[in-house]
Amino acid sequence: MLICKVIKPLVSTNRIADFQHKHLQVVLDGSTQKVAVDAVGCIPGDWVICVGSSAAREAAGSKSYPSDLTIVGIIDHWDPDAAKAMAAGNSSPAGNPPAGGAK
Repeated sequence: MLICKVIKPLVSTNRIADFQHKHLQVVLDGSTQKVAVDAVGCIPGDWVICVGSSAAREAAGSKSYPSDLTIVGIIDHWDPDAAKAMAAGNSSPAGNPPAGGAK
């Protein structure tokens, strides 16, 4: 699973029949823009959970669906700056010491 930020909708009126009427969104995965099928109804600015590969096709509605990235959830709260700081070892949630017993 990936955490991405929805940038904007993508409108494509000429597409294969298998795409049906699914909404598409441009999402930001790190510094890379990708197109994802929107299975949950998100809006620009939302932080979302995306799945890829065969899970993306299943989440979009069918194993035969031509998707390699599908939005499966909208995140209620996500602070990317805090997540980056924790990954770098600069801080910990709610003032608790980092894992491993360091104080």
